[in-house]
Amino acid sequence: MHPLSPALHGAKSLVVVIAGLSWSTLSRVGFGWFAVLVAIFVLGATVLSVISWWNTGYHVVGRELRVHEGLLWRRTRAIPLERLQAVEVVRPLLAQLTGLAELRLEVVGGGKTEAPLAYLSVAEATALRQRLLAVAGRAPEAAPPVAAPGMPAPPAPAPGRLLHGVRNRDLLVSQLLTPQAFLLPFGLAFVVAQFVSEGSWSFIAVASTLTAMAGVVLQPVRRVLDDWSFRLDRDGDTLRVRNGLLETRVQTVPLHRVQTVGVTWPLLWRMRGWLRLRLEVAGYSGAEPDDRNRPDRLLPVGDAHTGELVVAEVLPGVRLAALPATLPPRRARWLRPLSRARVGAGLDEQVFVARSGLLTRRLTLVPYARIQSVRVTQGPAQRRLRLATVHADTAGGSGAAALHRDLAEAWELAAELTARAHGARRTDRGRAG
Repeated sequence: MHPLSPALHGAKSLVVVIAGLSWSTLSRVGFGWFAVLVAIFVLGATVLSVISWWNTGYHVVGRELRVHEGLLWRRTRAIPLERLQAVEVVRPLLAQLTGLAELRLEVVGGGKTEAPLAYLSVAEATALRQRLLAVAGRAPEAAPPVAAPGMPAPPAPAPGRLLHGVRNRDLLVSQLLTPQAFLLPFGLAFVVAQFVSEGSWSFIAVASTLTAMAGVVLQPVRRVLDDWSFRLDRDGDTLRVRNGLLETRVQTVPLHRVQTVGVTWPLLWRMRGWLRLRLEVAGYSGAEPDDRNRPDRLLPVGDAHTGELVVAEVLPGVRLAALPATLPPRRARWLRPLSRARVGAGLDEQVFVARSGLLTRRLTLVPYARIQSVRVTQGPAQRRLRLATVHADTAGGSGAAALHRDLAEAWELAAELTARAHGARRTDRGRAG
């Protein structure tokens, strides 16, 4: 790892230590002893960070990435690169200030992000990411162009093709059109009216109100910070996503790992014709405590035309405006009295289509070759109404479901999905061969 890695880890530990030593500790021991405690904890954390850095390293052996770590108990992790799903370069604020980056890997079946390599120089992290993806994709690593004697050097390969860049203004407006931000002024006015009518402006009451409001707006603010300067590129058979303000990320996702594409139309966004696109990537950990670690961003906000263009890049031949979807039978209104008209499913030439949602409308597209299993389920109410739900499961975990179909239609749909999935996989194997 880079020699500055212990300093960055120590700085992170400093934040944790100060947060752990509460204000009550400061009031009991005084400022002098409080500073001594902080210094002792920081010194200990720094020593441990240096020892960890000295005994941590990595190297690529054949088709494996091996990570060595530990002093008393040595541990070596061997990660088969055939299982590699996604690679991202993350640059927290301190890493940006020092010119460093963190490399994170996601592999099939991992319970969390594997082998976070922190920290490397930006150039080393980028080069290592390209090498790992080349090995994982069974593609030979491209040698740098060499000029013949007396001839000018050949041009370097193109860095990738820009698909779309989200304007920060649209990103800000989109988060102002969320229920949290839209209803916040009304909530604030109600609270102020309560304070005025009661005549009580105690510190505890005001602080509690401000804390609650901060929690409400935290999600929209975090989305703005995460998706700031969002840019989507295509480089051969991979997608490259760049985003972030305080913590920049560069995520690389092979297109053949994409399991589903999700389209969302939030209620307040529909007045501007906006939508959001998400990916589901095979094997990516659903157990990540922070959903920002998942490479699922495809388009944070965009209009219908942009959505069509981006979906066509990920799923060639698929047009959002021409996807088939039929409604459940009329008796399904007993289970979906308000949203039956918004629930549907259909079979496109390339993908299985599932619609749902009343206020927030959702559309899920599953390529047939990515379907791992097909299930038909019935609940007690569905059995009485002779209805069933057909699930198309993927390696990513969620897949899509055709809700409340007629029982005979559900079994026919399940058989057709199974046949199309087998045919699509045979076609993919033939192309790969």
